[in-house]
Amino acid sequence: MVRRVALLLGNIVLFWAATMLILAISSAIATHVSNAAFVTGAIAAPATFGLTLLFIRWRHQRLTDFGLAICRGTWLRFCIGLTLGAFLIAAQTGIMWLAGGVRWVATTPTLAMLVPVLGYILLATREELAFRGYPLRILASETKPWVALLIVSALFAIEHKLGGSSWPAALLGPGLGALVFGMAALATRGLALPIGLHAAWNIGDWLRGGKGDGGLWRTVVEPGAAAHADRVAWTSYAVVMLSAFAVLSWWHRVHRHELGAACPIGSC
Repeated sequence: MVRRVALLLGNIVLFWAATMLILAISSAIATHVSNAAFVTGAIAAPATFGLTLLFIRWRHQRLTDFGLAICRGTWLRFCIGLTLGAFLIAAQTGIMWLAGGVRWVATTPTLAMLVPVLGYILLATREELAFRGYPLRILASETKPWVALLIVSALFAIEHKLGGSSWPAALLGPGLGALVFGMAALATRGLALPIGLHAAWNIGDWLRGGKGDGGLWRTVVEPGAAAHADRVAWTSYAVVMLSAFAVLSWWHRVHRHELGAACPIGSC
C-alpha cells in the first residue's frame, strides 16, 4: 500500500515538474516578443496536452478516461463555464464598487484586445490540463475526491508561489480558485466547464484592469483607500469563490450517479 501511494505521488510530481518546465520555457520565449500571455499560452497549452498524451499512453489508458473527449456537450459546457465565470467576476466587481474606495475608468477599445483574450483562454487551457486533467483524475481514482482536490490545489498554489506570489496571496488567490476549478472538473467529469470558468475569470479580471494596462477599464483606487480596497477585494473574492464551490459541490453530490451512467468520465 505504501509503495503504491509513493509511486502514485511520484508519478504526479513528475508530471507536475514537467508542466512547470514547459511553462518556464514558454515564458522565457514570450519575454522576447509582444503579447506575452498569448505566446506563452500558444506554446504551453499544446505542449502540456502532448505531455498528457504521453503519460496517458504510459498508463495504457485513453483520453476518455481523463475527461478529455470532445463530443456534442463539450462546447455547451465550455459556454456554461464562460457564463459562470463572467457572473463570478461581475459579482465580485459589484461588491467592490458598492464598498467604495475604488472605481473604474473606461479606456479606448481596439481590435488588438482580442489577442490577450485568446491568450487567457490558452493559459486557462494549459492550467486545467496541468492540474485538473491528468493529476486530478489519477488521484481521484486512487484516493478520495476531496484528497485529490486538496493535493492538486496545493500544487497549483505552489506553482504561483514559485511564480512570484507571496504564500498568503498564492493560497487565498490561486489556491481557493483551484478548489472551484477542481470541483467543476469533478462535477462535470471533464475540462470543458472548468476551462470556460477559468478563462472567463481571467479575462474579466484583465478587462477591468486587474492585470495591468490593456483592458476595457483602468482601476483607480481613491486616495487613502488602498488598505480598505485591498481588504474588500480579498473578502469579496473569497465570498464568490466559496459560493461557487458550494454550488458545484452540491451539483457533484446530486448528479454524480447520473453523470457516471450517461458519460463515464468523458467530457460529453
